[in-house]
Amino acid sequence: MKLRTQTQKSNAISPHRERSTWLLLVVVATVAILCGICAAESNEGVTHVRGGPDSVVWVVQLSDLHFSVHHPNRALDFANLVGPALSVINPSLVLITGDLTDGKSKDLLTMKQNEDEWVEYRTVLDTVIKRSRLQKSLFFDLRGNHDSFGVPVVGASFDFFSKYSINGQLGRNGSVNSVTLETRDWKHLFVGFDSTMLTGLRGPTNLFGHPTDQLLKDLDLELSQWDSQSEKLVTKISFGHFPLSFSAPSSSGRTLEDVFLKHSISAYLCGHLHTKFGMNLKRHHQLDDHSSSLQKLFQFNIHQSSFESTANCSMGAPPIQEFWEWEMGDWRKSRAFRILAIDRGHVSYVDTDFKSGTKRAIILPTFPLDSRFMLTSSCRHNYECQSVAPSSYETIRALVFSLSPIVSVVARVYDSRSGNLDLVLETQMIKHSGDNSRGNLYVAPWNYRAFEDASPDRFWLQIEANDIAGRSTLTELRPFSINGHSLKLSWGWKEFLVMGCQWASLYYPLFWSALYFLFIFLLLPKALLVFPKKIYTYKNFIANKGIVNGVLWFLQELCRIPTLWFGWIGYLFYLMLCPWFMGQVFTEGKNMVYMTYMGWAIETSNGKGKVEYVGSPDIMVVVLPHLLFVVLPAILVTGALTAERAIYREHMLAFLVKKKDDICMDSRKSVLNGSMVSNVHLSKRLIRKLLFVVCLAICWKHFMVRH
Repeated sequence: MKLRTQTQKSNAISPHRERSTWLLLVVVATVAILCGICAAESNEGVTHVRGGPDSVVWVVQLSDLHFSVHHPNRALDFANLVGPALSVINPSLVLITGDLTDGKSKDLLTMKQNEDEWVEYRTVLDTVIKRSRLQKSLFFDLRGNHDSFGVPVVGASFDFFSKYSINGQLGRNGSVNSVTLETRDWKHLFVGFDSTMLTGLRGPTNLFGHPTDQLLKDLDLELSQWDSQSEKLVTKISFGHFPLSFSAPSSSGRTLEDVFLKHSISAYLCGHLHTKFGMNLKRHHQLDDHSSSLQKLFQFNIHQSSFESTANCSMGAPPIQEFWEWEMGDWRKSRAFRILAIDRGHVSYVDTDFKSGTKRAIILPTFPLDSRFMLTSSCRHNYECQSVAPSSYETIRALVFSLSPIVSVVARVYDSRSGNLDLVLETQMIKHSGDNSRGNLYVAPWNYRAFEDASPDRFWLQIEANDIAGRSTLTELRPFSINGHSLKLSWGWKEFLVMGCQWASLYYPLFWSALYFLFIFLLLPKALLVFPKKIYTYKNFIANKGIVNGVLWFLQELCRIPTLWFGWIGYLFYLMLCPWFMGQVFTEGKNMVYMTYMGWAIETSNGKGKVEYVGSPDIMVVVLPHLLFVVLPAILVTGALTAERAIYREHMLAFLVKKKDDICMDSRKSVLNGSMVSNVHLSKRLIRKLLFVVCLAICWKHFMVRH
């Protein structure tokens, strides 16, 4: 009976245990699945792009917002215009490439972090995200140089970027962050990085990007994360704040360009320069083993090479190493807005602005590519070697974003061979069909082989969209080349200065060249005066007029006044050996630090009193203007004053000689005439007065450079 009773109890408990066991297994499995999903999203950073079309993804870029308490309209326009635009465009990512806040006082003399501007930035971005109906995780913002003004250490009390930015709020605290947009056939890798200086100085000596060796290593690792997989093709895009012309090499000499060329990224997206330097701030980079040292310092045209090599289709051919650098305009004044699309590996973009308010429609042709801004060698290789599926060429494609329903889209191709634009193709484009479409992709079949030509600008494409209200939107005419020939473009002189010159490498050569020139400027007249005893005087200048004789004459007059001449020589040595001035370079603390031509002398964080120089080559915006626009003009004006003094002395000697010749005249009359002549000479010293005005201008320039 006892055994039977225990058996009955055991049978009674068994169903309860069985239910508990199944419930426990379900809970464990659910937790495991959720953890697996979270791990996949956080570790791999992969976003599966849902909805059609599968062949194309698009993102939005904004830059240089410069939200300021002194200019509230920037943030107000951003909230009112960008949110609704994003809801229509529905991008897969929104990239904000630096200078989120302004950090400047109203008089523009003080540059440091202002928490009110950061609170405004967070509030406006929250509003934009709500209006756009996009997930917050799709927004990536970067720190610009304005966002690091006066921030001594990342994570310190005045590092408001870490607290108020989207990246900061989502815990993206690393200097390199990446996300992959994955479709059925393609992976699109976007890698953003923060290359602002680790010690954030105040402006204006905070102008350059300073990638460290560790950052370049991390960037290299992120860009190579899909290299080992082969089931899907990968397109790589990088984004940052600083153009490569304003990015310094690391301590080991490596550069961002080295990393980008190694991975053959399609494009590097950046900001920083605004539109005041030009609208054509684009630059093509290509590896060239035969480039000279001069070509490494200067690139004179948008395209790095002036020739196009024949495509090498052999199996063992080295990979093509090239990429585009596309700087975009600023929101601050230009209200610039960019949409970038990747269509089966083809990268294209359209820039527009919201100066006049919301755009009714925006059209982005995704194929054929603009021959001015395509990856020339890659496109030519893909076409000639047939390494891309023919279906990629068989349709004209364009994305159309409109506030109102679109009723028709027409593609037109023009032939410019005759000297005029002759219409050779006009075709209706059909909307890509598919369930749960993310956007409006329009396509039109065409015979692409009919448009093969050696000229990159023979054929031009224009697309027109008409909405339900009868409004028409036209794209600009774009040249295209099916077989990968590139249309060469040239920069204006301002565009060349900011994009074509590698300023980080040019700083020290320019500094020492300017300093040596000033020394020669002072020592050569002295040497001519002492050794060959070749004397330049006012009479010699009158007899043999010329710029060289004039300059040597008044510089020799400067040499004849030892106090002035030795004073200038001593000042030049002072600029090489001693601090230029002292000031506060951080928002917090009252410690004064000094600046030399090598940078700001900052005590290292180990507290052992060791000094390191930071802010080079950023200080060139102070050093070079001081040498060229203050020191050199001051030497010239000093020499001119001494030359004017010599002229006056010559006039006085001539007057005394004349006075001796007139001793037969009445003494009173002679004295009267002498007074009159002296007054005449005094009144004629207008040059001296003008030079004193120039001195005041130089002093004002010196004050502006120092502040």
